[in-house]
Formats: sequence, structure tokens, C-alpha cells
Amino acid sequence: MKLFKIRGGVHPEDRKGLSSDRPIEPIALPHLLHVPLLQHVGAAANPAVHRGQTVRKGDLLAERQGLISAPVHAPTSGRVVGIGRYPANHPSGLSVPTITLQPDGEDRWSDALVGTDDPFALPPEEIAARVAAAGIVGMGGATFPAAVKLNLRQRYRLHTLVINGSECEPYLTCDDRLMREQSAQVLDGVRIMAHALGVGHIIVAIESNKPEALAAMRTAATGRAEIEIAALPTRYPMGSERHLVFTLTGRESPARGLTADIGVVVHNPATAFAVHEALRHGRPLVERVVTVTGAAIARPANLRVPLGTPVAHLIEQGGGLREAPARLISGGPMMGQPLPSTRVPIVKGSNGVLALTAQEVNRREPMPCIRCGSCVAACPCGLVPLELVARTRAADLEGAVRLGLMDCIGCGSCAYTCPAHIPLVQYINYAKGEMAARGRARHKQIETKRLAELRSARLEAAKRAKREAMARRKRQQQAKAEGETPPLGNAEVGTNAEARP
Repeated sequence: MKLFKIRGGVHPEDRKGLSSDRPIEPIALPHLLHVPLLQHVGAAANPAVHRGQTVRKGDLLAERQGLISAPVHAPTSGRVVGIGRYPANHPSGLSVPTITLQPDGEDRWSDALVGTDDPFALPPEEIAARVAAAGIVGMGGATFPAAVKLNLRQRYRLHTLVINGSECEPYLTCDDRLMREQSAQVLDGVRIMAHALGVGHIIVAIESNKPEALAAMRTAATGRAEIEIAALPTRYPMGSERHLVFTLTGRESPARGLTADIGVVVHNPATAFAVHEALRHGRPLVERVVTVTGAAIARPANLRVPLGTPVAHLIEQGGGLREAPARLISGGPMMGQPLPSTRVPIVKGSNGVLALTAQEVNRREPMPCIRCGSCVAACPCGLVPLELVARTRAADLEGAVRLGLMDCIGCGSCAYTCPAHIPLVQYINYAKGEMAARGRARHKQIETKRLAELRSARLEAAKRAKREAMARRKRQQQAKAEGETPPLGNAEVGTNAEARP
């Protein structure tokens, strides 16, 4: 198929060879699993169990709260030993609502889980409902509830489902191994999602540096004319949803809109595998494949990990550390986040744990900008990062917004190419966060004013009703004193009128 070239981008050393030849392997269960109730975009799930309760693998631990939320299920069988707060898999290290589970070592699935032999006989609404009940989210890192995307058919005219198998971040190989080893199951999930979306065209897009995954998916797609397997050029950030869709279709998504606006929905191979598991076997999302790698890891690996497993346990499964890492990252080196400690748990969006040495990090002190324009050439969104950062440093965030701040996807290509080693993407992310905080403050102010006006209106209405009642009683008292018939209400007037001869 014809591919269209995106602007910008970079070619970082991929370092995938550390783990790409390592088949997916299970890990031993840790002593405790710390399962956060917020592993997705949206509201945290509400606990549905109590301390001391015994559960089986796949049992519901917490119910979703609202449309943009996802339930949480037991990653193994065992006993609930805690419901409280625990440090999150987030750079802040702040605590979030968490259920702590003590495995019993039996890893028994719940008897209540029921799949279907023919998911394609189900209506799209039922497929989306089952995906929602299984707690499936986007597993490329975005963690947006997958069922919400499957319901986009109700609002948009869709024609294509794209499976983002580019895995363009350096070091990460979990999707590569999943497509190689379980291509049939991945493709089954892809077809189920296409059926739910009502689309007749499927593109599985994989970067050309994954020849084994390309071959495996082509074999699995043999005889299915509606499925195309596309080999993408190896270029970061090819995995960006907008840039991937442009590469495949030549069409741009609207600014701050969705790819669904042009009829395309994008999902991840791991998400497709989870859909297969949920529809065919009734199994909710309770585990995922995680790449554990970096030069500081003794034995890089791709591990199938129960959600809630502490990062320290993964590192132990990887043979421990060769040396103390200079940086520990959740995700890839370009868009991943630093981990506050190895105590934090693996969550639905965790696709990698990187333990990088000082040589890999290659940290250097920033120098003044020389306005060389390297960041401009590298930006895949056509922005001018050096100007965005200049406005940010001058506290002119509104000016940065006018220059396209909110269109930045945070890929880090600008910082990667900067010869002055200025942390451009960090400045831009700070500015976006500050603008989001200001937006929330404005919304709160507007909402507070609205509620105050409603309260004032209610109080004024109550005062008016009280004044009218007092005036009515006064008129009745005056009429009674003068010997006249007091004025009657409408109901009484009607009754008396009917009673008159």
C-alpha cells in the first residue's frame, strides 16, 4: 500500500536487541499484589470487596464509576488484606486508592467467567459492554477505556480500524513478541473490534524493524481480504496516533479532534489480545506483557505480569541489577516517566520497565539556545519548540498557546536533537500542565459563581413567596374584620362555583 511521509521525527538508537529475542515468560507470584483502583483515564473504580474477603482470579475487585472509567479485577486468587492508599506508578509517587491482595499460590480462575464461541454473532453493543465489563483499556500507554472507542460508531461514520503495532519507542519489545507468539489471538481480537465498530477495512501497521512480527501477522491474516499488513518506515514518533493515520491514509486529523473525525479508529495489539481473551474466554484484563530491559538489568526479558506486581519483583525476575541504575523509567525512554521507587506496582498501561546506566542516559548540562533550528526540523507537529520554550520561560503561557502549545504531543523529538541539551519537552509539558491547572481554576470559579447565583435566586424566590403569603394572610384578616368573605384559592373557587344553584 502507498505510504505518506510525515514531517520531522528522529532516529534514536532502538536498543531493542537487548530483549527482542527473549520469548514471553510468566513470572512467579509476588508475596503481595498492590492493585490500584485508578489504572485508566477517568474516575477511579469503587471497591466491591472488603478486607479479609477471599477472591479468585478474575473476580471483580472494584466497579467502574461513570462512563470514562474501568473496573478492576483480581490478578490471581487469594485474600484481600488491605483497602487503602499506596504509592502510584507515577513520577509524583503520591498514594492512590489501592486494594492489596495476598496470593494463595493456586492462581485459580473464577467459575463465573463465561466466554462465547461466536463473538461475531453478538450485536456491537454487547461486545462493547463485555469489553467494558472486562476493564480493558488502551494498552499502548494511553489507558483510555477501550469500550468508549468501540462505541464511536454511534457518533461517527467509520470505515477503517488501524492496529498500531509500530512500537516506535526504543528498548520496548512487548508488542513485538506478542504479535510474533500469539498472532492468531491478536488478529481474532482485531476482527472482533472491527465487527463492533462496523468497519470493513483493517490495517495492521508494524515498523519494518520487526520482520518476524510482520511475517507472523501476515500468516495469520492469510485469506482475509479486508486485512492489510503494512510495513512502516522506522522513524520516531511513528506510533503517534495522528501521524500513523496520516502515514497510512494521507489524511490529517483535525486539530485537537479525533482520528474518528476522518473515519479511522486506532487500537493497540495488546488491547486486541485482551479483547480476544474477554470475548472468547470471559477473562477480564488482569495481566499484561512488560519489557524489562536496559544495560543495568542483568537479564532483559519480556514478562507476563499480573497487575499490581511491584517493579522490584520484575527486576528480580530479570536477574537483578548489574549496577545501580542512573534512571529508572516506566515506559519508553522518549515518553516514559521516571519511577519514584521500585515499590510501585505494574498497571494496565505499563509496557516497560527500563533500568538505564549513566552511559545510556548521557545526561549533560543545558547550555544557552543557539537558535540552530534543529528542534523545528525534528518536530512532527510543525511547531517551533524554541519559541514555545522562550514564551514559557518568560511566563507568557498565553503566547505559547497562540503558537500551538496545545498541539504538542510530547514526543521529545525536539529535546533529543537539541545540541544545547535544553530539556525542551519538559518546559513544554510544564506549560501544558500549568494551562490545564488554570483552566480547572477558571472552571471552578465559573461553577462557583453559577452555584452562588442559583442559591441567591432560590433565597430570593423563598423571600418572595414568604412576602406573598404574608400579604395574602393580611388581606384575609382585613376581609374577616370587615365582615367580608375572604378571597379563596382557585380550587376552592371552582368547587364553590359548581355547588352554586
